[in-house]
Amino acid sequence: MAARTGKQFLQGLRDGRALWVGGDKVTSMTDHPALSGAAGALAEVFDLQHKAAGVCLMPDPETGEPINVSHMIPRNREDLQKRHRGLERTAEYSVGLMGRTPDYMNVTFAGFAGRHDEWAINGNEQGADNLVRYQKKLRREDISLTHAIVHSNVDLAKGKYPVGFDPVQLHKVEETAHGIVVRGSRVLATLAPFADELAVYPGGPMPDAAGVHALSFCIPMNTPGLKFICRDSVSTATNLFEHPLSSRFDEQDAFVIFDDVEVPRELLFIDANLPVYNSVMKTSWWPNITQQTMIRAQTKLEFAYGLANRLAEALNVTAQPQTQQMLGELTMYTEFARATVYAAEQASRELGNGLWGCDQRPLLALRAALPTWFPRVNEIIRVIGAHNLLTTPSRAALADEKLRPLIDKYLLGVGVDAEQRSRLFRLAWDFTGTALGSRNEQYERFYLGSVGRCLTHAHLQADRLRANRLVDRFLLEELDEPAVPQAAVAAS
Repeated sequence: MAARTGKQFLQGLRDGRALWVGGDKVTSMTDHPALSGAAGALAEVFDLQHKAAGVCLMPDPETGEPINVSHMIPRNREDLQKRHRGLERTAEYSVGLMGRTPDYMNVTFAGFAGRHDEWAINGNEQGADNLVRYQKKLRREDISLTHAIVHSNVDLAKGKYPVGFDPVQLHKVEETAHGIVVRGSRVLATLAPFADELAVYPGGPMPDAAGVHALSFCIPMNTPGLKFICRDSVSTATNLFEHPLSSRFDEQDAFVIFDDVEVPRELLFIDANLPVYNSVMKTSWWPNITQQTMIRAQTKLEFAYGLANRLAEALNVTAQPQTQQMLGELTMYTEFARATVYAAEQASRELGNGLWGCDQRPLLALRAALPTWFPRVNEIIRVIGAHNLLTTPSRAALADEKLRPLIDKYLLGVGVDAEQRSRLFRLAWDFTGTALGSRNEQYERFYLGSVGRCLTHAHLQADRLRANRLVDRFLLEELDEPAVPQAAVAAS
């Protein structure tokens, strides 16, 4: 099939999966008012790869069919730069608001397949072979894939990972003639209504867990026993004028229940093999996937900076020192993000088995900063916009023949008429103040881990050789005997 169109993507969602939004058991992802907007947006992402084929598509290395560049297994720095251009174009579509467009999982599994040798340890050769075959299927069928890699939080005093056997957490129940049966729960399947299949793989080592929790596999979303309970929708099914972002970019998040789900043996990548589970994410995953995640973050920061500038111009406050300082702060975040991605790609290297990845050190540092940057970004936009974010006539008010002349007279901006002013401030409010804006701020706070976890990871992965050398210069140098002060000589 190769790279799909939006129409083909939407047809694939009609699979009878068991998914709930609020009190509704959804029968059509494309017709339900809480989901139709995002379904259409994801369809446009699939169409985008054809419209921008020069940067988004490449030939499959085996069949020659066009596939998305996010499926590439990078073999050199030039490959990473080529992938960068495709990832950037995808991120621009949702201005970074959709963190789980399909390219995220495409990059993840390309990295897994590129380092399949990491999966083939401790007798897991078959699981590694299954993984390589699945990655070929993923790219050739252009599957929209989501994942659930976080353990359900019940009692965090016991830790984030299972200790021994925990019946709430996903675990293997039994063997069958065709595979295994699994039971339990996982979070957080972002994109669940709009994915074709679900991936389970390690979110991190769990050294004290029973082996039955050590699982990795992919299965279709309509697999019997698989159930998805979505959070409350933050989608607003109105029009693009009034809700330009929340009408189409709510990618949804779901709690996943595995109610005795059979996983075919050929789709198993880790089958109750704790040593493999605890090791495969340690080396190549971060430097591979953070290229995608930080390109998305950079794009979102640039959008926020541009949006804040437009607000300041419409209010004619760009000359005020305090506004310039806030805009300068947004510039700082944007430039740090751009420079970080550039530095990481320029210092890329082979990660093993021919797979190339970015230098993860700058990307981990950026990731650790984003949970504090993005809330501050929203605050700056809301401070610059002030009460004007709440004076935004609706489309109906603008269409009213009696109101429109008054709105045009009293609610215009500098360089923009009343309608454009309303569109601009509605866009800013949708980005920062609506339910979608709040969800996305929460998402950024914990995306790829909390700020504490990210800071810890950045420290543990840091290269301390030069830092230690600079300190050791003073601690290890030969010291002369201290000179006798002249005052002491005179006194004697």
